[in-house]
Amino acid sequence: MGGGYWMQSVLQIVSGANFLKSKGIRSLSLACHVNTMVVKSEDGRELRSFKFKDEDQTQEVRAVERRILLETLANQLPPEAVQFSSKLAKIETSENGETLLELTNGTRLLAKIVVGCDGIRSTIAKWMGFSEPKYAGHCALRGLGYYPKGQPFAPRVSYMYGRGLRAGYVPVSPTKVYWFICYNSPSAGPKITDPILLKKLAKELIKNWPPELLKLIDLTPDETISKAPLVDRWLWPGISPPASAGKVVLVGDAWHPMTPNLGQGACCALEDAVILTRKLADGIKSGPESIEGALRAYGEERWPRIFPITIRANLVGSLLQWDDPLVCSVRDNVVIPKLVRLGSMLEHTNFECEPLET
Repeated sequence: MGGGYWMQSVLQIVSGANFLKSKGIRSLSLACHVNTMVVKSEDGRELRSFKFKDEDQTQEVRAVERRILLETLANQLPPEAVQFSSKLAKIETSENGETLLELTNGTRLLAKIVVGCDGIRSTIAKWMGFSEPKYAGHCALRGLGYYPKGQPFAPRVSYMYGRGLRAGYVPVSPTKVYWFICYNSPSAGPKITDPILLKKLAKELIKNWPPELLKLIDLTPDETISKAPLVDRWLWPGISPPASAGKVVLVGDAWHPMTPNLGQGACCALEDAVILTRKLADGIKSGPESIEGALRAYGEERWPRIFPITIRANLVGSLLQWDDPLVCSVRDNVVIPKLVRLGSMLEHTNFECEPLET
């Protein structure tokens, strides 16, 4: 799709929405429905608009604030089952074959099975021998504009393309609008957390762009704005380690960090959770000796889907970040208005998710 930078928010295209339905979380899966995508040039000229259902009847797009998604999923679990802000410091195998985890607060845990969901800079992935994610050549600024009396935007994704620069926004609630700015940079640059500096950078990048973006930045609470380099890791067959090692397994960004250009990162993590749950449940029923085989089967089933999506997201990002003026002119006047077909571009989002048994 070209720009699903969902850090404070998650764009769920078909696969993510189907996951929520499979878990019976209909209160969330029915919210924040997005029906249209609009593409504009940096001067605000509309290049193309799409209604998702007109392009492909199977498509279903929803935007949700990440905090709401996490809270909703956590509420499906027993009380005290989740401890937030528990960062992993060290992992090792104990003498009896179980896995010892040590948290940064000094807590030590002994686990029979470890599911590593510790994000892009995963300590568990590093322990398993995975390489560090590679910088893709772009950085992203993200935030949540807050309209206490109600946000004014239609339920659609809006994208704007410039030279080596693109931006977009989408409503995620009646009062909040997610926005992003993606720009080319030869290096990731220094880490910046000061919201004043981040807002200044964002405004400088789009100073001559449509005013609604500038207003969104002004209405963004300090705690929701962030800057991050875009990174990914390609899981080359025969080179990258498998998804599991013994009774330790990786899920989501910890295993397959991808650039957010297809809006599928969080959706793929939810897909991982469904497949892993099924494999693990079958393995537990068959006895403890079947656990490792179940974890291997999960990785073998997921890799053929994850690997091409990761590569495709990277390539789409590279194409959308063109900075040559002639190429950008052809993109704005020929490719987007006349050649792009959204339906075929969204085929990768089709993931059937049957209801999970409880």
